Amino acid sequence: MQMDYPRLRKKRVCSVAVEEFVQRIKDFHGAPAPGVVLGGYMVDLAYRHLPPEGSLFDALSETFSCLPDAIQLLTPCSIGNGWLKILDLGKFALSLYNKNNGNGVRVFVDPEKLASFLEIKTWFFKLKPKKEQDLDVLLEEIHTARSQVCGITPVKLRPEIFTSRRRAGFSICPICRESHPAPDGNCCRACSGETPYL
Repeated sequence: MQMDYPRLRKKRVCSVAVEEFVQRIKDFHGAPAPGVVLGGYMVDLAYRHLPPEGSLFDALSETFSCLPDAIQLLTPCSIGNGWLKILDLGKFALSLYNKNNGNGVRVFVDPEKLASFLEIKTWFFKLKPKKEQDLDVLLEEIHTARSQVCGITPVKLRPEIFTSRRRAGFSICPICRESHPAPDGNCCRACSGETPYL
């Protein structure tokens, strides 16, 4: 599927051209997922409301679905560097916040603002099966709406969310003989019963 939005050629998401952002999504996520596209506009809105002094910031996603990919594609925050945290509250919302004091902004999809964007509302609330939705029409509406379907509010994160946790060293598990964080105890968490494997 090759989509072209001529009227969007001069539009940007953060500092990235919309077409380039959509290509990044395809390369990273595997498809132009509506959640990642909408997430990009949410990140853009949050960026525009960060303090102008250019302080270092971290990100928090309130869902595992799509939104973390938008954050990783448009900010220096990633799961790997620890600047992106995911707290799965099941909400399509994100926060960008000062990594030193926890002050920031939270952007969320506002259900009341979806009334004017029926394709987005249908997709967001899963009002009809995915196979019955027209992806091109949905993406066009997301590009039209941009952050108009979002709410934004200032936030202050709890210290346990924004303070970094330093590792206190490693130990060797006597059972599996692999290294693990020393504060976890004598055995690693997997050998203590927390393994996801059968």
